[in-house]
Amino acid sequence: MKAVILCGGLGKRFSEETIYKPKPMILVGKFPILFHILKIYEKHGINDFILALGYKSEKIKKFFNAKNLNKLNDTYYKYLKKKPKELNWKITFCYSGLKTMTGGRLLRLKQLLKKEKNFLLTYGDGLANVDIKKLIKFHIKHKKIGTVTAVTPSARFGALDIEDKKVKSFSEKPQSGEGWINGGFFCFQNKIFNYLKNDKTVLEEDPLSKLSKHKNLYAFKHHKYWQCMDTKRDHDLLVNQWKSKKILWLKN
Repeated sequence: MKAVILCGGLGKRFSEETIYKPKPMILVGKFPILFHILKIYEKHGINDFILALGYKSEKIKKFFNAKNLNKLNDTYYKYLKKKPKELNWKITFCYSGLKTMTGGRLLRLKQLLKKEKNFLLTYGDGLANVDIKKLIKFHIKHKKIGTVTAVTPSARFGALDIEDKKVKSFSEKPQSGEGWINGGFFCFQNKIFNYLKNDKTVLEEDPLSKLSKHKNLYAFKHHKYWQCMDTKRDHDLLVNQWKSKKILWLKN
C-alpha cells in the first residue's frame, strides 16, 4: 500500500527555520522529522511513499536521494545501537503547488493513486507509535471511504464526535473542549477523490465533514503516543525525547 505525506505547507509558525527549509525538513536529532515519519511506516512494512511537495520542494528532493538516505540510515541505526536494516524505500516526488490546501494537494495525486483501492496519508509534522497494520486492517474491515486516527491531547485540532466507531461530526480546530481529535495517519478508499474539488479544498473541512455526515468516516482510536510539531515547544519536546533515547514513536 502507498503512503502519501503532505509536505508542501509554508510552516509559518517556524519562520525562523522555514525561511531556509520546508517544515518537514526541521531536524529532530540529526534527522528531518520527515525521515522519522517514513521510519514509522517502514516499521509496519510500508515502503512506497508519495511526497506531496510545495514550499522549497527542491530541499526535500535533494536530501531524499538514495545515496544520502543510505548514509543517514546507517547513522540512524548506529545511534539506536541496532543492527542496520537495508533501506528499501520507493519515493515519488510530486509538486502539488505553493499555496494549495491539503485536499487540493491530495487531488493533484489522483493519477498516481488511480490503481490504489486504498492508500495511507498523513502530515509531514507529526510522530506517533500508531500500529499502521492494525489501522489498515480496521479500515478494510469497516469498508468506509475514510478512517482517521483519533488521539486525545489538546483541543487545538479537528475535533471528532465519535459514537461507537462512527464519526458523527468533524469540526476543525474548535476553540475549547476535550475529547478525541484528528491525529493524522489516515487510510482512504480511492472514492475520497469524489469529495475533492480543487486546489482550495481543505481536506479537514468540507470533505471530512461530508464523509462523517454520510457515515463514511470511521475513527481508529489510538491511546498511546502521539506528538505533533506545531510549535517550538513541541519541537523541543521531540528533540529532548530523541536525545534521551525515549523514542516513544518507535515503541508499540
